Amino acid sequence: MQRPSFPDQFNLADTVLFEREREGRGDRVALRFGERSWTYSQVAERTRALARAFARLGVPREHRVYIVLPDTPPFCWSLLATLAHGGVVAMGNPHAPAADLEYVVDYSRAAAIVTTPAVADSIAPALLRSPHLRALLLVPDVPTGGDSEAPVDPPASLAGAGFPVLSLCHAIDEGRELSTPLIPTHRDEVCFWLFTSGTTGKPKANMHTHRDFAYNIEVYARRTVGYREDDVTVSVPRLFFGYATGTNLLFPLAVGATAALFSERPTPESVAAAIARYRPTIVTNVPTMMGKLLDFDDERAARGEERIDMSSCRFHLSAGEALPPALLERFMARFGCDVYDGIGSAEMFHIYASNRPGDIRPGSLGRVVEGYEIAILPQDAAGPGAAPLPPGETGVMWVRGDSVSLGYFLDRDKSWSTFYGHWCRTGDLFRIDQDGYLWFSGRADDLIKVSGVFVAPVEVEDCLIQHPAVGLAAVIPVEEDGLTKTRAFVVLREGARARAETQGGRAALSAEILEHCVARLSRQKVPRSVVFVDDLPKNDRGKIDRRALIRAVKGQG
Repeated sequence: MQRPSFPDQFNLADTVLFEREREGRGDRVALRFGERSWTYSQVAERTRALARAFARLGVPREHRVYIVLPDTPPFCWSLLATLAHGGVVAMGNPHAPAADLEYVVDYSRAAAIVTTPAVADSIAPALLRSPHLRALLLVPDVPTGGDSEAPVDPPASLAGAGFPVLSLCHAIDEGRELSTPLIPTHRDEVCFWLFTSGTTGKPKANMHTHRDFAYNIEVYARRTVGYREDDVTVSVPRLFFGYATGTNLLFPLAVGATAALFSERPTPESVAAAIARYRPTIVTNVPTMMGKLLDFDDERAARGEERIDMSSCRFHLSAGEALPPALLERFMARFGCDVYDGIGSAEMFHIYASNRPGDIRPGSLGRVVEGYEIAILPQDAAGPGAAPLPPGETGVMWVRGDSVSLGYFLDRDKSWSTFYGHWCRTGDLFRIDQDGYLWFSGRADDLIKVSGVFVAPVEVEDCLIQHPAVGLAAVIPVEEDGLTKTRAFVVLREGARARAETQGGRAALSAEILEHCVARLSRQKVPRSVVFVDDLPKNDRGKIDRRALIRAVKGQG
Protein backbone atom coordinates (compact mmCIF):
# COMPACT_ATOMS: atom_id res chain seq x y z
CA MET A 1 0.00 0.00 0.00
CA GLN A 2 1.22 3.50 -0.83
CA ARG A 3 1.22 5.56 2.33
CA PRO A 4 -0.94 8.71 2.12
CA SER A 5 0.99 11.97 1.94
CA PHE A 6 -0.22 15.51 2.51
CA PRO A 7 1.03 18.92 1.32
CA ASP A 8 2.77 21.32 3.70
CA GLN A 9 -0.21 23.70 3.59
CA PHE A 10 -3.03 21.56 4.95
CA ASN A 11 -6.04 21.92 7.24
CA LEU A 12 -8.27 19.12 8.51
CA ALA A 13 -11.45 21.25 8.24
CA ASP A 14 -10.66 21.80 4.58
CA THR A 15 -10.26 18.10 3.80
CA VAL A 16 -13.36 16.92 5.70
CA LEU A 17 -15.71 19.83 4.93
CA PHE A 18 -14.77 22.61 2.52
CA GLU A 19 -13.57 20.12 -0.08
CA ARG A 20 -17.14 18.77 -0.37
CA GLU A 21 -18.22 22.18 -1.70
CA ARG A 22 -15.40 22.25 -4.24
CA GLU A 23 -16.52 18.78 -5.37
CA GLY A 24 -20.01 20.12 -6.05
CA ARG A 25 -21.58 18.26 -3.14
CA GLY A 26 -22.53 21.30 -1.06
CA ASP A 27 -26.24 20.52 -1.25
CA ARG A 28 -25.86 17.02 0.20
CA VAL A 29 -27.06 16.51 3.80
CA ALA A 30 -24.13 16.56 6.20
CA LEU A 31 -25.94 16.50 9.55
CA ARG A 32 -29.29 15.32 10.84
CA PHE A 33 -30.72 16.14 14.25
CA GLY A 34 -34.24 14.89 14.79
CA GLU A 35 -36.33 16.13 11.85
CA ARG A 36 -33.87 18.91 10.99
CA SER A 37 -30.92 18.67 8.62
CA TRP A 38 -27.99 20.80 7.47
CA THR A 39 -26.23 20.56 4.11
CA TYR A 40 -22.48 20.66 3.64
CA SER A 41 -22.76 24.27 2.44
CA GLN A 42 -24.77 25.26 5.52
CA VAL A 43 -22.26 23.62 7.87
CA ALA A 44 -19.38 25.23 5.95
CA GLU A 45 -20.99 28.69 6.14
CA ARG A 46 -21.39 28.44 9.92
CA THR A 47 -17.87 27.04 10.27
CA ARG A 48 -16.26 29.92 8.35
CA ALA A 49 -18.30 32.54 10.23
CA LEU A 50 -17.38 31.08 13.62
CA ALA A 51 -13.69 30.79 12.67
CA ARG A 52 -13.69 34.50 11.83
CA ALA A 53 -15.53 35.22 15.08
CA PHE A 54 -12.78 33.41 17.03
CA ALA A 55 -10.24 35.74 15.44
CA ARG A 56 -12.41 38.79 16.16
CA LEU A 57 -12.74 37.72 19.81
CA GLY A 58 -8.96 37.54 20.15
CA VAL A 59 -8.66 33.75 20.42
CA PRO A 60 -5.02 33.15 19.45
CA ARG A 61 -4.11 30.56 16.85
CA GLU A 62 -2.59 27.37 18.28
CA HIS A 63 -4.49 27.86 21.56
CA ARG A 64 -7.09 25.49 22.94
CA VAL A 65 -10.82 25.81 22.39
CA TYR A 66 -12.54 23.61 24.97
CA ILE A 67 -15.83 22.18 23.63
CA VAL A 68 -18.10 20.73 26.32
CA LEU A 69 -21.37 19.99 24.56
CA PRO A 70 -23.89 17.21 24.06
CA ASP A 71 -24.20 15.70 20.58
CA THR A 72 -25.92 18.60 18.80
CA PRO A 73 -25.02 20.30 15.51
CA PRO A 74 -23.18 23.23 17.19
CA PHE A 75 -20.63 20.69 18.45
CA CYS A 76 -19.77 20.02 14.81
CA TRP A 77 -19.22 23.56 13.59
CA SER A 78 -17.50 24.55 16.85
CA LEU A 79 -14.96 21.78 16.27
CA LEU A 80 -14.52 22.50 12.56
CA ALA A 81 -14.26 26.26 13.11
CA THR A 82 -11.52 25.72 15.68
CA LEU A 83 -9.58 23.72 13.09
CA ALA A 84 -10.21 26.28 10.34
CA HIS A 85 -9.05 29.10 12.63
CA GLY A 86 -5.80 27.25 13.38
CA GLY A 87 -6.80 26.54 16.97
CA VAL A 88 -6.56 23.33 18.96
CA VAL A 89 -9.69 21.30 19.75
CA ALA A 90 -10.08 19.95 23.30
CA MET A 91 -13.31 18.13 24.15
CA GLY A 92 -15.10 17.34 27.40
CA ASN A 93 -18.10 15.43 28.67
CA PRO A 94 -20.94 17.82 29.65
CA HIS A 95 -22.09 15.26 32.25
CA ALA A 96 -18.68 15.00 33.93
CA PRO A 97 -18.24 16.25 37.51
CA ALA A 98 -17.47 19.96 37.69
CA ALA A 99 -14.08 19.25 39.30
CA ASP A 100 -13.02 17.18 36.28
CA LEU A 101 -14.03 19.94 33.86
CA GLU A 102 -12.33 22.62 35.96
CA TYR A 103 -9.14 20.57 35.89
CA VAL A 104 -9.13 20.69 32.07
CA VAL A 105 -9.92 24.43 32.02
CA ASP A 106 -6.79 25.01 34.11
CA TYR A 107 -4.63 22.34 32.46
CA SER A 108 -5.48 23.33 28.88
CA ARG A 109 -5.25 27.11 29.46
CA ALA A 110 -8.25 27.30 27.19
CA ALA A 111 -8.60 30.56 25.27
CA ALA A 112 -12.26 29.89 24.43
CA ILE A 113 -14.90 27.57 25.83
CA VAL A 114 -18.07 26.46 24.06
CA THR A 115 -20.61 24.89 26.38
CA THR A 116 -24.12 25.04 27.81
CA PRO A 117 -25.25 27.57 30.44
CA ALA A 118 -25.63 24.80 33.05
CA VAL A 119 -22.07 23.57 32.56
CA ALA A 120 -20.72 27.14 32.55
CA ASP A 121 -22.52 27.82 35.83
CA SER A 122 -21.08 24.66 37.41
CA ILE A 123 -17.49 25.63 36.54
CA ALA A 124 -17.86 29.39 36.99
CA PRO A 125 -15.06 29.63 39.63
CA ALA A 126 -12.52 28.14 37.22
CA LEU A 127 -13.69 30.37 34.39
CA LEU A 128 -13.52 33.54 36.45
CA ARG A 129 -10.00 32.85 37.72
CA SER A 130 -8.57 31.86 34.34
CA PRO A 131 -6.03 34.39 32.99
CA HIS A 132 -6.20 32.74 29.54
CA LEU A 133 -9.91 32.78 28.72
CA ARG A 134 -10.83 35.22 25.93
CA ALA A 135 -14.43 34.17 25.26
CA LEU A 136 -17.22 31.96 26.57
CA LEU A 137 -19.76 30.90 23.94
CA LEU A 138 -23.04 29.33 25.05
CA VAL A 139 -25.29 26.78 23.34
CA PRO A 140 -28.74 25.61 24.47
CA ASP A 141 -28.99 22.09 25.85
CA VAL A 142 -31.93 20.75 23.86
CA PRO A 143 -33.53 17.36 23.26
CA THR A 144 -33.05 15.74 19.87
CA GLY A 145 -34.71 17.89 17.25
CA GLY A 146 -34.78 21.02 19.43
CA ASP A 147 -33.47 24.40 18.32
CA SER A 148 -29.79 24.06 19.07
CA GLU A 149 -29.05 27.41 17.39
CA ALA A 150 -31.25 29.51 19.67
CA PRO A 151 -29.78 32.27 21.87
CA VAL A 152 -29.45 31.62 25.60
CA ASP A 153 -29.03 33.78 28.68
CA PRO A 154 -25.70 33.67 30.51
CA PRO A 155 -25.75 32.34 34.08
CA ALA A 156 -25.86 34.95 36.84
CA SER A 157 -22.70 33.45 38.33
CA LEU A 158 -20.72 34.92 35.41
CA ALA A 159 -22.06 38.46 35.70
CA GLY A 160 -19.16 40.91 35.47
CA ALA A 161 -16.79 38.38 33.89
CA GLY A 162 -13.70 39.92 32.37
CA PHE A 163 -14.29 38.21 29.03
CA PRO A 164 -17.19 38.21 26.53
CA VAL A 165 -20.02 35.81 27.36
CA LEU A 166 -22.38 35.41 24.42
CA SER A 167 -24.56 32.93 22.61
CA LEU A 168 -22.77 30.92 19.96
CA CYS A 169 -25.42 31.91 17.41
CA HIS A 170 -24.63 35.61 18.03
CA ALA A 171 -20.90 34.97 17.58
CA ILE A 172 -21.69 33.27 14.26
CA ASP A 173 -23.87 36.22 13.23
CA GLU A 174 -20.97 38.57 13.97
CA GLY A 175 -18.63 36.35 11.98
CA ARG A 176 -20.97 36.53 8.99
CA GLU A 177 -20.29 40.29 8.83
CA LEU A 178 -16.56 39.66 8.44
CA SER A 179 -14.72 38.84 5.24
CA THR A 180 -11.21 38.29 6.57
CA PRO A 181 -9.55 35.28 4.91
CA LEU A 182 -8.78 32.19 6.95
CA ILE A 183 -5.03 31.87 7.48
CA PRO A 184 -3.53 28.64 6.06
CA THR A 185 -2.13 26.06 8.47
CA HIS A 186 0.73 23.59 8.19
CA ARG A 187 -0.01 19.86 8.17
CA ASP A 188 2.13 19.44 11.30
CA GLU A 189 0.54 22.17 13.42
CA VAL A 190 -1.15 20.79 16.53
CA CYS A 191 -4.92 20.83 15.99
CA PHE A 192 -6.34 18.33 18.50
CA TRP A 193 -5.85 17.29 22.07
CA LEU A 194 -7.12 13.78 22.76
CA PHE A 195 -7.23 12.86 26.42
CA THR A 196 -6.21 9.59 28.00
CA SER A 197 -8.91 7.96 30.10
CA GLY A 198 -7.17 8.97 33.31
CA THR A 199 -7.26 5.47 34.84
CA THR A 200 -3.85 5.97 36.46
CA GLY A 201 -4.26 9.61 37.45
CA LYS A 202 -5.45 12.85 35.90
CA PRO A 203 -6.12 12.68 32.15
CA LYS A 204 -3.25 13.81 29.95
CA ALA A 205 -3.60 15.31 26.50
CA ASN A 206 -2.14 13.66 23.43
CA MET A 207 -1.08 16.40 21.03
CA HIS A 208 -2.09 15.59 17.45
CA THR A 209 -1.58 17.37 14.14
CA HIS A 210 -3.82 17.91 11.12
CA ARG A 211 -2.21 15.11 9.15
CA ASP A 212 -2.60 12.54 11.96
CA PHE A 213 -6.37 12.55 11.49
CA ALA A 214 -6.24 12.70 7.71
CA TYR A 215 -3.92 9.69 7.67
CA ASN A 216 -6.29 7.49 9.68
CA ILE A 217 -9.31 8.68 7.67
CA GLU A 218 -7.60 7.37 4.55
CA VAL A 219 -6.17 4.06 5.78
CA TYR A 220 -8.93 3.00 8.20
CA ALA A 221 -12.20 4.76 7.32
CA ARG A 222 -11.85 4.60 3.55
CA ARG A 223 -9.60 1.63 2.83
CA THR A 224 -10.32 -0.80 5.70
CA VAL A 225 -14.00 -0.58 6.68
CA GLY A 226 -15.14 1.34 3.63
CA TYR A 227 -17.11 4.48 4.53
CA ARG A 228 -18.95 5.73 1.46
CA GLU A 229 -21.06 8.65 0.28
CA ASP A 230 -24.46 7.01 0.79
CA ASP A 231 -23.81 6.13 4.45
CA VAL A 232 -25.78 7.47 7.41
CA THR A 233 -23.97 7.13 10.72
CA VAL A 234 -25.18 6.96 14.34
CA SER A 235 -23.02 6.63 17.45
CA VAL A 236 -23.50 5.23 20.93
CA PRO A 237 -20.32 6.91 22.32
CA ARG A 238 -20.64 10.68 22.44
CA LEU A 239 -18.75 13.00 20.10
CA PHE A 240 -16.33 14.20 22.78
CA PHE A 241 -14.78 10.70 22.76
CA GLY A 242 -12.16 10.46 19.99
CA TYR A 243 -13.58 7.10 18.85
CA ALA A 244 -16.90 8.80 17.97
CA THR A 245 -15.28 12.07 16.83
CA GLY A 246 -13.85 9.96 14.04
CA THR A 247 -16.62 7.48 13.27
CA ASN A 248 -19.60 9.83 13.61
CA LEU A 249 -18.21 13.15 12.40
CA LEU A 250 -14.86 13.27 10.63
CA PHE A 251 -15.18 9.96 8.75
CA PRO A 252 -18.68 10.52 7.30
CA LEU A 253 -17.96 14.14 6.38
CA ALA A 254 -14.71 13.16 4.66
CA VAL A 255 -16.61 10.95 2.18
CA GLY A 256 -19.72 13.11 1.75
CA ALA A 257 -21.96 10.96 3.97
CA THR A 258 -24.47 12.00 6.66
CA ALA A 259 -23.81 12.10 10.41
CA ALA A 260 -27.01 11.66 12.46
CA LEU A 261 -27.02 12.93 16.05
CA PHE A 262 -29.08 12.47 19.19
CA SER A 263 -28.40 14.54 22.30
CA GLU A 264 -29.79 12.26 25.02
CA ARG A 265 -27.56 9.97 27.05
CA PRO A 266 -27.15 6.62 25.32
CA THR A 267 -29.56 4.05 26.72
CA PRO A 268 -31.10 1.07 24.96
CA GLU A 269 -34.24 3.18 24.52
CA SER A 270 -32.48 6.26 23.08
CA VAL A 271 -30.20 4.21 20.82
CA ALA A 272 -33.12 2.14 19.50
CA ALA A 273 -35.07 5.36 18.87
CA ALA A 274 -32.13 6.85 16.92
CA ILE A 275 -31.84 3.71 14.80
CA ALA A 276 -35.58 3.79 14.07
CA ARG A 277 -35.51 7.51 13.21
CA TYR A 278 -32.40 7.71 11.05
CA ARG A 279 -32.17 4.19 9.55
CA PRO A 280 -28.36 4.28 9.76
CA THR A 281 -26.04 2.18 7.64
CA ILE A 282 -23.17 2.39 10.17
CA VAL A 283 -23.57 2.31 13.95
CA THR A 284 -20.65 3.06 16.24
CA ASN A 285 -21.21 0.78 19.20
CA VAL A 286 -19.58 -0.63 22.33
CA PRO A 287 -19.96 -4.16 23.73
CA THR A 288 -21.84 -3.03 26.86
CA MET A 289 -24.55 -1.37 24.77
CA MET A 290 -24.68 -4.31 22.36
CA GLY A 291 -25.61 -6.56 25.27
CA LYS A 292 -28.18 -4.07 26.54
CA LEU A 293 -29.77 -3.76 23.09
CA LEU A 294 -30.17 -7.53 22.92
CA ASP A 295 -31.86 -7.59 26.33
CA PHE A 296 -34.04 -4.58 25.45
CA ASP A 297 -35.06 -6.27 22.22
CA ASP A 298 -36.12 -9.36 24.18
CA GLU A 299 -38.06 -7.21 26.66
CA ARG A 300 -39.95 -5.50 23.82
CA ALA A 301 -40.82 -8.85 22.31
CA ALA A 302 -42.01 -10.15 25.70
CA ARG A 303 -44.38 -7.15 25.93
CA GLY A 304 -45.72 -7.87 22.46
CA GLU A 305 -43.99 -4.84 20.96
CA GLU A 306 -42.06 -4.70 17.70
CA ARG A 307 -38.45 -5.81 17.86
CA ILE A 308 -35.59 -3.46 16.99
CA ASP A 309 -35.17 -3.24 13.22
CA MET A 310 -31.54 -2.92 12.12
CA SER A 311 -32.09 -3.99 8.52
CA SER A 312 -30.68 -0.67 7.27
CA CYS A 313 -27.26 -1.30 8.86
CA ARG A 314 -24.31 -2.37 6.72
CA PHE A 315 -22.17 -2.86 9.83
CA HIS A 316 -21.56 -1.90 13.44
CA LEU A 317 -18.19 -0.81 14.77
CA SER A 318 -17.00 -1.94 18.18
CA ALA A 319 -14.06 -0.72 20.25
CA GLY A 320 -13.18 0.57 23.68
CA GLU A 321 -13.52 -2.72 25.57
CA ALA A 322 -13.35 -6.45 24.90
CA LEU A 323 -16.13 -7.90 22.74
CA PRO A 324 -16.74 -11.48 23.93
CA PRO A 325 -17.26 -13.97 21.09
CA ALA A 326 -20.54 -15.17 22.59
CA LEU A 327 -21.94 -11.62 22.57
CA LEU A 328 -20.69 -11.02 19.03
CA GLU A 329 -22.34 -14.19 17.78
CA ARG A 330 -25.64 -13.41 19.55
CA PHE A 331 -25.67 -9.88 18.16
CA MET A 332 -24.88 -10.85 14.58
CA ALA A 333 -27.37 -13.73 14.66
CA ARG A 334 -30.18 -11.56 16.01
CA PHE A 335 -29.67 -8.37 13.98
CA GLY A 336 -28.14 -9.81 10.83
CA CYS A 337 -25.33 -7.31 10.35
CA ASP A 338 -21.56 -7.56 10.69
CA VAL A 339 -19.62 -6.12 13.62
CA TYR A 340 -16.07 -4.93 13.00
CA ASP A 341 -14.30 -5.06 16.34
CA GLY A 342 -11.05 -3.12 16.53
CA ILE A 343 -8.61 -1.35 18.79
CA GLY A 344 -7.26 2.18 18.76
CA SER A 345 -6.09 4.73 21.29
CA ALA A 346 -5.83 8.44 21.99
CA GLU A 347 -2.11 8.04 21.41
CA MET A 348 -2.70 6.96 17.78
CA PHE A 349 -5.95 8.95 17.29
CA HIS A 350 -8.01 5.99 16.14
CA ILE A 351 -8.24 2.34 15.07
CA TYR A 352 -5.03 0.61 13.96
CA ALA A 353 -6.13 -3.06 14.12
CA SER A 354 -9.57 -4.30 13.15
CA ASN A 355 -11.86 -6.92 11.76
CA ARG A 356 -13.22 -5.79 8.40
CA PRO A 357 -15.59 -6.64 5.53
CA GLY A 358 -15.27 -10.30 4.64
CA ASP A 359 -12.71 -10.88 7.38
CA ILE A 360 -14.19 -11.35 10.87
CA ARG A 361 -12.46 -13.63 13.38
CA PRO A 362 -14.73 -13.79 16.50
CA GLY A 363 -12.83 -13.05 19.72
CA SER A 364 -9.95 -11.39 17.90
CA LEU A 365 -9.38 -7.72 17.17
CA GLY A 366 -8.67 -8.59 13.58
CA ARG A 367 -5.49 -7.77 11.72
CA VAL A 368 -3.34 -4.66 11.58
CA VAL A 369 -4.78 -1.84 9.48
CA GLU A 370 -2.65 -1.50 6.37
CA GLY A 371 -0.53 1.60 6.87
CA TYR A 372 0.33 0.65 10.45
CA GLU A 373 2.83 -1.84 11.83
CA ILE A 374 2.36 -3.87 15.02
CA ALA A 375 4.89 -5.79 17.10
CA ILE A 376 4.27 -7.95 20.17
CA LEU A 377 7.29 -7.47 22.43
CA PRO A 378 8.30 -8.75 25.89
CA GLN A 379 6.92 -6.72 28.78
CA ASP A 380 10.41 -5.56 29.72
CA ALA A 381 11.36 -4.45 26.19
CA ALA A 382 13.29 -1.18 26.40
CA GLY A 383 12.35 -0.06 22.90
CA PRO A 384 10.83 -1.09 19.56
CA GLY A 385 14.09 -2.70 18.45
CA ALA A 386 13.60 -5.67 20.79
CA ALA A 387 13.03 -9.07 19.19
CA PRO A 388 9.28 -9.78 18.70
CA LEU A 389 7.75 -12.69 20.57
CA PRO A 390 6.87 -15.74 18.49
CA PRO A 391 3.23 -16.22 17.38
CA GLY A 392 1.03 -17.39 20.24
CA GLU A 393 3.05 -15.78 23.05
CA THR A 394 1.54 -12.90 25.02
CA GLY A 395 3.39 -9.61 25.29
CA VAL A 396 2.91 -5.86 25.04
CA MET A 397 1.63 -4.44 21.77
CA TRP A 398 3.70 -1.73 20.09
CA VAL A 399 2.25 0.13 17.12
CA ARG A 400 3.87 2.30 14.45
CA GLY A 401 2.04 4.72 12.17
CA ASP A 402 1.82 8.26 10.87
CA SER A 403 -1.03 9.22 13.25
CA VAL A 404 1.14 8.85 16.38
CA SER A 405 0.85 11.61 18.99
CA LEU A 406 3.60 14.18 19.42
CA GLY A 407 3.51 13.35 23.14
CA TYR A 408 1.62 14.23 26.31
CA PHE A 409 1.24 17.90 27.23
CA LEU A 410 3.26 18.73 30.35
CA ASP A 411 4.43 15.16 30.91
CA ARG A 412 7.78 14.42 29.32
CA ASP A 413 8.44 11.45 31.61
CA LYS A 414 5.26 9.67 30.53
CA SER A 415 5.96 10.62 26.91
CA TRP A 416 9.46 9.10 27.04
CA SER A 417 8.06 5.81 28.36
CA THR A 418 5.33 5.66 25.70
CA PHE A 419 6.63 7.17 22.45
CA TYR A 420 9.71 6.10 20.54
CA GLY A 421 9.74 8.09 17.31
CA HIS A 422 7.12 6.52 15.07
CA TRP A 423 6.41 3.83 17.67
CA CYS A 424 3.98 3.82 20.59
CA ARG A 425 4.07 1.35 23.48
CA THR A 426 0.36 0.74 24.10
CA GLY A 427 0.53 -1.12 27.42
CA ASP A 428 -2.04 -3.61 26.06
CA LEU A 429 -1.28 -7.32 26.32
CA PHE A 430 -1.78 -9.25 23.08
CA ARG A 431 -0.78 -12.36 21.26
CA ILE A 432 -0.68 -12.66 17.50
CA ASP A 433 -1.44 -15.93 15.77
CA GLN A 434 0.17 -17.50 12.70
CA ASP A 435 -2.42 -15.82 10.45
CA GLY A 436 -1.78 -12.33 11.83
CA TYR A 437 -4.93 -12.03 13.98
CA LEU A 438 -4.56 -10.21 17.28
CA TRP A 439 -5.97 -11.53 20.56
CA PHE A 440 -6.39 -9.22 23.54
CA SER A 441 -5.31 -10.37 27.01
CA GLY A 442 -5.98 -7.20 29.00
CA ARG A 443 -3.92 -4.27 30.16
CA ALA A 444 -0.51 -4.96 31.63
CA ASP A 445 -1.48 -2.89 34.69
CA ASP A 446 -4.79 -4.80 35.11
CA LEU A 447 -3.23 -8.23 35.70
CA ILE A 448 -4.08 -9.87 39.03
CA LYS A 449 -1.58 -12.22 40.65
CA VAL A 450 -3.41 -15.17 42.23
CA SER A 451 -1.39 -17.97 43.84
CA GLY A 452 1.65 -16.92 41.86
CA VAL A 453 -0.18 -16.89 38.52
CA PHE A 454 -1.09 -13.72 36.60
CA VAL A 455 -4.80 -13.59 35.77
CA ALA A 456 -6.16 -11.29 33.03
CA PRO A 457 -9.65 -10.10 34.08
CA VAL A 458 -10.80 -9.95 30.47
CA GLU A 459 -10.22 -13.69 30.02
CA VAL A 460 -12.40 -14.51 33.02
CA GLU A 461 -15.05 -12.00 31.94
CA ASP A 462 -15.17 -13.58 28.47
CA CYS A 463 -15.82 -16.94 30.11
CA LEU A 464 -18.52 -15.53 32.39
CA ILE A 465 -20.45 -13.88 29.60
CA GLN A 466 -20.68 -17.17 27.74
CA HIS A 467 -23.07 -18.37 30.45
CA PRO A 468 -26.65 -17.83 29.24
CA ALA A 469 -27.67 -16.03 32.45
CA VAL A 470 -24.90 -13.42 32.32
CA GLY A 471 -25.38 -10.09 30.56
CA LEU A 472 -22.34 -8.15 31.83
CA ALA A 473 -19.42 -9.08 34.03
CA ALA A 474 -16.43 -7.46 35.70
CA VAL A 475 -13.67 -9.23 37.62
CA ILE A 476 -11.56 -7.45 40.24
CA PRO A 477 -9.06 -8.42 42.93
CA VAL A 478 -10.14 -8.61 46.59
CA GLU A 479 -8.16 -9.39 49.72
CA GLU A 480 -9.28 -12.40 51.74
CA ASP A 481 -7.28 -13.46 54.79
CA GLY A 482 -4.29 -11.53 53.45
CA LEU A 483 -4.42 -13.26 50.07
CA THR A 484 -5.44 -11.85 46.69
CA LYS A 485 -8.49 -13.52 45.16
CA THR A 486 -10.79 -12.62 42.28
CA ARG A 487 -14.42 -11.69 42.61
CA ALA A 488 -16.91 -11.55 39.74
CA PHE A 489 -19.62 -8.88 39.63
CA VAL A 490 -22.41 -9.98 37.32
CA VAL A 491 -25.42 -8.26 35.76
CA LEU A 492 -27.97 -10.93 34.92
CA ARG A 493 -29.85 -11.07 31.66
CA GLU A 494 -33.56 -10.34 31.80
CA GLY A 495 -34.62 -13.97 31.67
CA ALA A 496 -32.46 -14.91 34.66
CA ARG A 497 -33.46 -12.05 36.99
CA ALA A 498 -36.77 -13.59 38.00
CA ARG A 499 -35.03 -16.86 38.80
CA ALA A 500 -32.54 -15.04 41.03
CA GLU A 501 -35.40 -13.61 43.11
CA THR A 502 -36.82 -17.02 44.00
CA GLN A 503 -35.88 -18.70 47.26
CA GLY A 504 -32.38 -20.04 46.91
CA GLY A 505 -32.21 -18.73 43.35
CA ARG A 506 -29.17 -16.51 43.82
CA ALA A 507 -27.14 -19.22 45.50
CA ALA A 508 -28.06 -21.75 42.82
CA LEU A 509 -27.22 -19.33 40.00
CA SER A 510 -23.93 -18.40 41.64
CA ALA A 511 -22.94 -22.05 41.97
CA GLU A 512 -23.96 -22.74 38.38
CA ILE A 513 -21.88 -19.83 37.06
CA LEU A 514 -18.85 -20.90 39.07
CA GLU A 515 -19.19 -24.46 37.78
CA HIS A 516 -19.30 -23.04 34.27
CA CYS A 517 -15.97 -21.31 34.95
CA VAL A 518 -14.39 -24.40 36.57
CA ALA A 519 -15.09 -26.36 33.40
CA ARG A 520 -13.34 -23.79 31.21
CA LEU A 521 -10.60 -22.06 33.20
CA SER A 522 -7.55 -23.09 35.17
CA ARG A 523 -8.01 -23.19 38.94
CA GLN A 524 -6.36 -19.81 39.66
CA LYS A 525 -8.58 -18.05 37.14
CA VAL A 526 -11.89 -19.20 38.56
CA PRO A 527 -13.52 -16.39 40.61
CA ARG A 528 -13.65 -17.03 44.33
CA SER A 529 -17.18 -15.60 44.47
CA VAL A 530 -19.95 -14.10 42.37
CA VAL A 531 -21.88 -10.97 43.32
CA PHE A 532 -25.05 -10.03 41.45
CA VAL A 533 -25.54 -6.29 40.78
CA ASP A 534 -28.09 -4.22 38.89
CA ASP A 535 -25.41 -2.46 36.83
CA LEU A 536 -21.67 -1.88 36.64
CA PRO A 537 -19.89 1.48 36.88
CA LYS A 538 -18.84 3.04 33.56
CA ASN A 539 -16.36 5.76 32.77
CA ASP A 540 -17.27 8.70 30.53
CA ARG A 541 -16.34 6.61 27.46
CA GLY A 542 -18.96 4.01 28.34
CA LYS A 543 -16.42 1.36 29.32
CA ILE A 544 -16.85 -0.77 32.44
CA ASP A 545 -14.72 0.94 35.07
CA ARG A 546 -12.99 -1.76 37.12
CA ARG A 547 -11.07 0.80 39.16
CA ALA A 548 -14.30 2.50 40.25
CA LEU A 549 -15.64 -0.92 41.24
CA ILE A 550 -12.49 -1.64 43.25
CA ARG A 551 -12.83 1.70 45.05
CA ALA A 552 -16.50 0.99 45.81
CA VAL A 553 -15.69 -2.44 47.23
CA LYS A 554 -12.90 -1.03 49.40
CA GLY A 555 -15.22 1.72 50.59
CA GLN A 556 -17.67 -0.92 51.82
CA GLY A 557 -15.05 -2.29 54.12
